[in-house]
Amino acid sequence: MSNLTKDFIYEKMFNVLSDKPINFQDAMKLINSTDLDLLADCANQITVKFGGDKVDVETLINAKSGRCPEDCSFCSQSTFNTTKIEKYPLLTPEMILGQAESAKENGANSFCIVCAYRAPPEQDFVQICNTIKLIKERLDMDVNTSLGFMTRDRAQILKRIGVKRYNHNLETAKSLFDQICTTHSYEDRINTAKIVKEVGLELCSGGIIGMGESVEQRVELGFALQSLNPDEVPINMLIGREGTPLYNKYSLTEEEIIRTIATFRFLMPRTILKIAGGREVHLKKNDKKVLKAGANGIISGGYLTTKGNKPLDDIRMLKEIGLKQK
Repeated sequence: MSNLTKDFIYEKMFNVLSDKPINFQDAMKLINSTDLDLLADCANQITVKFGGDKVDVETLINAKSGRCPEDCSFCSQSTFNTTKIEKYPLLTPEMILGQAESAKENGANSFCIVCAYRAPPEQDFVQICNTIKLIKERLDMDVNTSLGFMTRDRAQILKRIGVKRYNHNLETAKSLFDQICTTHSYEDRINTAKIVKEVGLELCSGGIIGMGESVEQRVELGFALQSLNPDEVPINMLIGREGTPLYNKYSLTEEEIIRTIATFRFLMPRTILKIAGGREVHLKKNDKKVLKAGANGIISGGYLTTKGNKPLDDIRMLKEIGLKQK
């Protein structure tokens, strides 16, 4: 490694620590740096400066599975794909409450209700709201939601009943999006994200890496997310499911994941960067590396159609590396 490379990484770290943003060219140099260890360490220093040593641990429930009318090529729940998954209508409030209670008992401090909709029909939206009220009455934990596209009126209702954070991912760079999905536009996703912020909900918006995007497109996604000022950014790592167009099409390395998350930390120093879907497959037992390379959040217990680590195991892992649950 040349001193020039080392000096550049340190310079950009000190810029970020002083609230001086980096530009696209800077981010490309960082993500392609010849010293991954230094990049990761500097990203970790930024995390500690703005977020301390606490990690956000979240559990989610797939509260309505499958039959989504959107044609997202990565998604096992799309009606356009032939993935063999369990499909079911919206779960009852009691069933969702039971999962929230279990999540809390297992150490999670936030619980996200996720449903496979373009947008919920009114009857389902009312039932979801009643479920949220029930959880807030019974349990002392944050409740988040991911329900597809939002109107301002619905977002205001969610805010009023106590939802903390709304998830709506950009998924990938705008320049790649029409190769991933054609039934809605990138602007549709941006619009929901903006509505969420405007009504005072926290915004969770991230993406998926490993869908054939270039390194430049990963950085492009990072800047698109940065422009939304999200409170949380989940980074998913594609597991190409059989029955989807992306099955066995692309590979993803641990180094690519670390480079992406570390660079995103330079772009979004105060945001919760959460390692999410696919981490158990792509990182195996090396989550610890990523949590010392810019990440300060995890989704635990499983994902929409994929099982995950047990929350208590994840919390034990955090303690092993000197981190605390937020």
